[in-house]
Amino acid sequence: MSELKPPNSLGRLFWRLDSWANATVFEAGAGLRRAWSAYSSWLEHFRVRGLLRVVVDLADDAATFGLVFAIGLLVFALPPFSGTGDIWNRGRQHAVTFTDSNGEIIGRRGIRQDDAIPLDEIPPHVLQAVLATEDARFYQHFGVDIQGTARATMRNARADGVVQGGSSITQQLAKNLFLTPERSMRRKINEAFLALWIEARLSKDEILKMYLDRSYLGGGTYGVEAAAQFYFGKSIRDVTLAEAAMLAGLFKAPSRFAPHVNIQAARARANVVLYRMLDVGYITQGELFGAKRRPADVANVPNLYSPDYYLDWAYRETLQLLDQHGLQGDYVLEVKTTLDLKIHQAARRVVHDMLDQEGAQVNAHQAALVAMEPGGAIKAIIGGRSYEDSQFNRATEARRQAGSSFKPFVYLAALLNGFEPKSIVRDDPVWIGNWSPQNYNRKYSGRTTLTNALARSINTIPVHLMRAIGRKPIIDTAHLVGITSNLLSVASLPLGTNEVTLMEMTTGYATFANGGRLATPHSVVEIRRPSGEIIYARERNAPGPRQVVPETAIADLNYMLNQVILNGTGRRAQLGFTPQAGKTGTTQNYRDAWFIGYTAQLVTGVWFGNDDTSEMEKVTGGSLPAMTWQRFMTEALNDAVPTALAGIPLDDSYAKFVAERDAAPEVLVSRTEGAEAATMPTEEEVVISRSPARSQGVVGMFENIFGNRAQSQVKTSGSIQRNQTADRNARRLRHVLETR
Repeated sequence: MSELKPPNSLGRLFWRLDSWANATVFEAGAGLRRAWSAYSSWLEHFRVRGLLRVVVDLADDAATFGLVFAIGLLVFALPPFSGTGDIWNRGRQHAVTFTDSNGEIIGRRGIRQDDAIPLDEIPPHVLQAVLATEDARFYQHFGVDIQGTARATMRNARADGVVQGGSSITQQLAKNLFLTPERSMRRKINEAFLALWIEARLSKDEILKMYLDRSYLGGGTYGVEAAAQFYFGKSIRDVTLAEAAMLAGLFKAPSRFAPHVNIQAARARANVVLYRMLDVGYITQGELFGAKRRPADVANVPNLYSPDYYLDWAYRETLQLLDQHGLQGDYVLEVKTTLDLKIHQAARRVVHDMLDQEGAQVNAHQAALVAMEPGGAIKAIIGGRSYEDSQFNRATEARRQAGSSFKPFVYLAALLNGFEPKSIVRDDPVWIGNWSPQNYNRKYSGRTTLTNALARSINTIPVHLMRAIGRKPIIDTAHLVGITSNLLSVASLPLGTNEVTLMEMTTGYATFANGGRLATPHSVVEIRRPSGEIIYARERNAPGPRQVVPETAIADLNYMLNQVILNGTGRRAQLGFTPQAGKTGTTQNYRDAWFIGYTAQLVTGVWFGNDDTSEMEKVTGGSLPAMTWQRFMTEALNDAVPTALAGIPLDDSYAKFVAERDAAPEVLVSRTEGAEAATMPTEEEVVISRSPARSQGVVGMFENIFGNRAQSQVKTSGSIQRNQTADRNARRLRHVLETR
């Protein structure tokens, strides 16, 4: 027998691993068998047999399926928020009351709400009326009134419909704060769980106060204080029992029982509330009959004028300020604005009169106006013909080509780059590629000064200036003084082919009137809480104006823009009694017509056009816009003292103008006729109104200013009746000149 050879080292390793694995598996299996046998022997002590086993199995299955159902219900009922952050104001809207510069209420934006009344200042009969109607067991349950829910379920089942609600006040608050009004099982489950969640975090009084402040009560009002002010013209502190019952009746169906919509339905619902209060024991029979004999009535709220376009702008600015200054937690606010109601009403009246009297004849159906102080405080915004017909704000939102009203930015850039008002330039053809601008009269005048070129609104000169200084300085200068729109660096840039808003154009001119200090358009002066605490004040929180353009350059530009009024395209805007400056603007095919001008007190921009950009019938900036500007400024500056502008001193010519206007209008006419004949032709021809009551040239302008505005009225006998306002202004002007 041959001898076996010993395995090599690799073979020995393999056999050892195999042996270890076999032993381990065997021992593990034997151990498990012994453990299972021991466990089975131990369970024999608890084995249930017979009827008891059936009961145990049923209980076991019920617990298993119950756990699964509970987990599913919990997932299904999870609230639609994380529970962190400002959860109590989730989705809440602002309630802002606006006042004018004198503190008079001018309107509201957002919702009507006032949560400043503490719970202990709300009369007991108001609280009792709400509790008796909505949740009589409010202070007894834990957020879900099981007894009330069961009672409501039985009544609804017997009536085969919903006749009684079973939700507690806490559940209703949960719905108001966190849920939608949809009718579904999921919402009801969410509502119940959220009620428990709220009860664990707030006291009963806090829940009731929030419910009274946040519930919608019709008429755009939220909360009992706002509703009492709206319906009864008084605070919730002062409402009677009958009025309290009417308010409590609104919680169920505010749209159906709103007293300003259906007073009879509101009173019927109030009677139901009164009887419910009697059943609960809150009032006596005598108090019930007394309230029924003297039912609540709706107060007559005066129909106040509301500057809606202005309020839209102010509301947007308010929200921006709240965000910028970290005041997002304040929702009920009072905002004092810069609005001057007298000036705003004058603006609205003048714009509407011009559209009514002149607009249809020349196919001009829309207009806009912005008036602000040189520092940017907005006094009036007219965003269109009718806010009721269109809430689109043409003064702040509409982007239109500015036409020649953009040229002052070009000339200012030239002044900043070495040119002067008396610099000689040439009015001759200019080409940029295949494009060559044309003057209004298709003629060229050769050598002229920068001042005359701007006054006559010559088109070729700004293009020559652009070629001399470049496009970027023009764009930078426009942005520097207040233009915020993106300006394209195109060949036609100096002729105003970029689209801008009336608000930003007026802001740019306000920087001119402000001596080169940047004007910041604003409408908000102060923001207060209902308690009166000031949380924002512009004087305290906003930076002061900064000098962005040297005053010497502004003085030169003001002088040039003053010549536009005296000898150029803006003659119909002449006031005469105070230094002024301005510029007309007309776009191609008469789609837009502008006039923007200013005095030391007020800067006003006017635009005429159509929403569909259709052509007007030769309406230029020197016609309807300039006439509108002149009429408005004459009225707005009625009590203003004439004041010099940088580059336009206050001299004797203004007192002379007032004296001649008031004393001898017939002599003034003959003089202006001579001046009109000697005036150089302008590049923007003044489109004369078709109305036979209007005259042409400066004569027509003075008749429009002082005839149509009834500042100098001619009696039938031919004698002149002085206007008291004109006399007062003349005396003021003479006093200013004498004391200089």
